[in-house]
Amino acid sequence: MPDSRKTKNRRLSDLVYSQLFQLVPFNIAIIDRNYNIIRANRNFEEYFGSWKGKKCYKVYKKLNHPCADCNSILTFEDGKTRVIDGVGVDKNGRQAHYIVHIAPLKTSKSKQIEYIVEMSSDITETKRWQKEYQVLFDRVPCYITVIDKNYKIIRANESFRENFGDIIGKQCYSVYKQRKTKCPNCPAAKTFKDGQIHHSNQVGIKKAGEKTHYVVATSPLGRGEEEVAHVIEISTDIKATKKLESEVIEAERLAAVGQTVAGLAHSIKNILMGLEGGMYIVSKGLKKDDKDIIADGWEMLERNFEKTTSLVKDFLNFSKGRLPKLEMVNPNDMVEEIINLYKEIAKNVGVTLKAELDPKIRKAPFDPKGIHTCLTNLVSNAIDACQMSEKKNCSVRIQTKDEKGVLSFYVLDDGSGLDYKIKQKIFTTFFTTKGGKGTGLGLLTTKKIIQEHGGKISVYSTKGQGARFKMEFPKKRLYSLYKSYNLE
Repeated sequence: MPDSRKTKNRRLSDLVYSQLFQLVPFNIAIIDRNYNIIRANRNFEEYFGSWKGKKCYKVYKKLNHPCADCNSILTFEDGKTRVIDGVGVDKNGRQAHYIVHIAPLKTSKSKQIEYIVEMSSDITETKRWQKEYQVLFDRVPCYITVIDKNYKIIRANESFRENFGDIIGKQCYSVYKQRKTKCPNCPAAKTFKDGQIHHSNQVGIKKAGEKTHYVVATSPLGRGEEEVAHVIEISTDIKATKKLESEVIEAERLAAVGQTVAGLAHSIKNILMGLEGGMYIVSKGLKKDDKDIIADGWEMLERNFEKTTSLVKDFLNFSKGRLPKLEMVNPNDMVEEIINLYKEIAKNVGVTLKAELDPKIRKAPFDPKGIHTCLTNLVSNAIDACQMSEKKNCSVRIQTKDEKGVLSFYVLDDGSGLDYKIKQKIFTTFFTTKGGKGTGLGLLTTKKIIQEHGGKISVYSTKGQGARFKMEFPKKRLYSLYKSYNLE
């Protein structure tokens, strides 16, 4: 006779217990309300050791009393399934970490839960890796934070907490920079948008109020291909580098001042000789009661006095240290201003003045007054050079270029040019090609201003074939200085 349905069900149950119960890749134990282990599979016994006739707490944790935070009792009481992290001792006496699923077992006739089943999976190795990862996360010599889409910091490493405080749950911009709104040009916002890695130089404020410079890299931590749930920010403090960079710029400026001071005594000596000569002629005129001689001597005194006054004022302005007042300006606009200022002056002496501007150039951080001074000095010198050359159809051109991360200004002329010896002197001493009309500080002042911007100036010229002066400003350095002087 065919087997009854009841018999088939019994056989299926026996099959499930005898094979599936033993084959599943988990540690399975069935426990009653008195903490007795009623059944356990082979995986359980291989992991925890002998279990027959023993209490669960004795097998799991080698205790002689129930666990203080026993979750199995809670499941007996409310019948809810639970998933917990467990820590116990394996059969070899080693600490073991595992995840436990606790589920109720209740017969149809019983009003209460008679048994629970506990299914556990070993995660000891995973926990070990987590600890090692946490040590690495905390001890790396940089700042690490994880932020969510609301820019809230949900994790931060030890270095970050030491420097910016324990700020979990706060917006990154309020922590990094003490701002109330999201930072402009935020690299994390870009990563949330496109899922790509972004880099940026930033200026922040530590918990003690100290300003700090850092380079930040933002990387996506996404749940899927199309969604970036979190962004990790890794920042490296470059305050020491920035300080060294500022010191280098200052050293370059002071070196130029030092070289200039070396020639100051000679210039003053020449002026004093002129003053002595004027005094001698005046005295001679007084003795002879000759008004013409007195007038000649007085004119010499006035000329040398004015030159002394001009020299002292120019030198004081040159040697005074100052930070450029950087603002976002278009380099082409500054050139147009110089063209408008000197166009008629150049025309009156037969010189053509024109601009050749790069249309791709955008606004960049400069000190407009400082760059105006530089261009004024260079254009004025170029016009003078054209006059000295006695060439016909002489021209002066101002060019702008934006190439390979460098903004450049060129001032080119078809004038008299410079020989090798002059080129070696023009940026280092009180040297002038204008005779008594100049103090020799124009190009020195120009060099100083350019160095204060983090740039450099160079000259290319051959005697009788004109000259090309080039001012170069790396954009990365300009923006770094801009952020230093204009803390966001």
